[in-house]
Amino acid sequence: MKATAKDLRFHTKEILETANRGEEVVITFHGKPYVKIVPIEKPLQFEQKNSLFGIWKDRSDIGDVGIYIESLRKGRFDVN
Repeated sequence: MKATAKDLRFHTKEILETANRGEEVVITFHGKPYVKIVPIEKPLQFEQKNSLFGIWKDRSDIGDVGIYIESLRKGRFDVN
């Protein structure tokens, strides 16, 4: 499929859906091929369980990351 830069600007969702279906999309700029949008073979998969705290998984000195983070934040909003 070919699309212009203007098409990309106004029809981004449709162009991405076309690529998601497996079709390559060539974007032209001033009538010349500029960019090719191609689908990736295998989508990236992220670990869902505690993905936010993935950097902490190898720390043996911290048992529960959630409790540790809360202890760091404690006192932040204490009003005495």
